Amino acid sequence: MGFFDQFLTPYHLGIPLIAIALTFPWILFFTPSDRWLSNRTIMLQGQYVGQFTRQIFTSINQGGHKWALMLTSLMVFLLFINMLGLLPYTFTPTTQLSLNMGLAVPFWLATVIIGLRNQPTAALAHLLPESTPPLLVPVLIVIETISLFIRPLALGVRLTANLTARHLLIQLIATAVSVLASTTTIVALLTMSVLLLLMMLEVAVAAIQAYVFVLLVSLYLQENT
Repeated sequence: MGFFDQFLTPYHLGIPLIAIALTFPWILFFTPSDRWLSNRTIMLQGQYVGQFTRQIFTSINQGGHKWALMLTSLMVFLLFINMLGLLPYTFTPTTQLSLNMGLAVPFWLATVIIGLRNQPTAALAHLLPESTPPLLVPVLIVIETISLFIRPLALGVRLTANLTARHLLIQLIATAVSVLASTTTIVALLTMSVLLLLMMLEVAVAAIQAYVFVLLVSLYLQENT
């Protein structure tokens, strides 16, 4: 197998398994019960969701609070997918640019449509900064328009590149450990320690990238509400 084979969509009997990889995280979520006292897991899950929602929507206007359930679900979904992709013999769907673009484009487009519908003047005013010299007005409008349409591409590529690069680096170091184990044991142990540290970093990156994706969507929403 090549180093990039881990990013190919797995198939079993000709059936793509990416659908299972996308639906499996939802099975792990705990459903709150109707009891007076919940267990510790459900309480921690509720505290995490509540803290994240407050942090994201503090600076957003009241009209954007309708997105709370959607963005919180997106954050938890991306977090679980990224974390589960670190387990052996698993597949990370967010390493596929097509999936990330399928998430980025609808959310970005929805924020743009909301801005043009509710406050068209303010939404179009973002294309031209204040106190712009008249000679630079056409150039800045073109630049700001291009940057506006690049936003969903940046969202998808950022998530894909960060996860793909680190997965590839982990595989490269793991291959080096397996090769060095039969020749120089001390160097192999040192390389193994680097691999363990990198795995801890990858766990943090998996959580941070999910948070950054949702945070950028919330910033786009803040501009248009």
